[in-house]
Amino acid sequence: MNAAGFPLLSLITFLPLAGAFVILTIRGEEAVLARNARWTALWTSLINLALSLILWVRFDTASADFQFVERLDWLPEFGVSYRMGVDGISVLFVLLSTLLTPICIAASWESVESRVREYMVAFLVLESMMVGMFCALDFVLFYIFFEAVLIPMFLIIGVWGGARRVYAAFKFFLYTLAGSLLMLLALLAMWFHAGTTDIPTLMETAFPRGMQYWLFIAFFVSFAVKVPMWPVHTWLPDAHVEAPTAGSVILAGVLLKMGAYGFLRFSLPMLPFASQDFAPLIFALSVVAVVYTSLVALAQEDMKKLIAYSSVAHMGIVTLGIFTFTHQGLSGALFTMLSHGIVSGALFLCVGVLYDRVHSREILRYGGVAKIMPAYAVVFMLFTMASVALPGTAGFPGELLVIVGAFQVNPWVALGGAMGMILGAAYMLYLYRRVIFGKITREDLRALLDLSPREMAVFAPLVLLTLWMGVYPTSFISFFEASVAALVSRHEAAIGAARLAGM
Repeated sequence: MNAAGFPLLSLITFLPLAGAFVILTIRGEEAVLARNARWTALWTSLINLALSLILWVRFDTASADFQFVERLDWLPEFGVSYRMGVDGISVLFVLLSTLLTPICIAASWESVESRVREYMVAFLVLESMMVGMFCALDFVLFYIFFEAVLIPMFLIIGVWGGARRVYAAFKFFLYTLAGSLLMLLALLAMWFHAGTTDIPTLMETAFPRGMQYWLFIAFFVSFAVKVPMWPVHTWLPDAHVEAPTAGSVILAGVLLKMGAYGFLRFSLPMLPFASQDFAPLIFALSVVAVVYTSLVALAQEDMKKLIAYSSVAHMGIVTLGIFTFTHQGLSGALFTMLSHGIVSGALFLCVGVLYDRVHSREILRYGGVAKIMPAYAVVFMLFTMASVALPGTAGFPGELLVIVGAFQVNPWVALGGAMGMILGAAYMLYLYRRVIFGKITREDLRALLDLSPREMAVFAPLVLLTLWMGVYPTSFISFFEASVAALVSRHEAAIGAARLAGM
């Protein structure tokens, strides 16, 4: 129980598992099973979204402390407990996870026709693991959720993906699992040193400077693969291309944020000296990611692969902002993570709309879509503009803050990050022009139908959020402002004390 006597975080975390269990108990003919599984998954995810909205409304934005904390003795003799809580950094990612899940379920309503019950169970289990990871305040609990996310995502790609789905699923699984093993070793080292796996306690523990470097490297390998950072990003395009549309949405919207969240939760507060000393390396890798993957995106002929490479570029801006250690840079990184979760997910949904009708993701296969699908063209245009950080859309405030924060550290680093906005405009407008405008060169495109009521309902919350975040960003920044200020102050205090001591 938390202080209010109600385990809200545990309910949000494990309600999807209860929904998955209900789906597994359903019996009947295949058509009945599929229909009941869809509705059970949708209502479970919508109820969970409503609970997370209660969490959002009741969250105290003025406090940097963990809130709604729940604690239960689990392995007390080893210093391990079941402890849940959220602060300004994690609360919005809980909401993002619970928002995208019903959207993904609704988006899969007609496109997934085989093993529907298993598909819905996989998505509900995935939601539970994602929410649990963002709420966990014990390192062992965090690691369990962090790794458990791989299982349902592996199945979603490997069972319901494209022609090369097995290859893409195993590549995704092996890359991310191999990186996480080093994090497990770092966890054991921290446990032996501090005698606890409690995350708030570890954040206040002063680890020896030499030890911090080894711990940082272990964390860096694990989180860099998850982000993913260049050059360990090669699993992402394959995973996106082969995953079903909803799988790509949740992969880009939430799973890519796990690595950046790890840097914010562990590397910066627990390992300030190593984070400071490794920052130039992170800047270099981030700028390379922004420029290189943007140029690679320009060369793509597959819509999904282009958006996948754009995700690597945007996450490069995120890691750049995190390691500026400035209020603007960290706030911009968090805002960009949220906006990218909305916008990239929406872009993959836009690709899915065309794929469901034509069964092709090749850019050359289209042209003149605006003449036959005007509503779709408007929706696609909005998310394209948000992806290139047009002022007034969700993509602009975060990237602007990152560049401002980076400029305070090094103007050349800021210039490298700003190249992402320029190159982003090039490849996204290239995609939009060739798909939406021009002449209709294939007669079968003339028979395409515009967005259905279900598809419009799927896009509606994403459209509203994209405009809301662009026009009134303070309403989101206020949630993590106190936590960011505390993180920056803690980092500056640790570095300042070291300098005074002559370290």
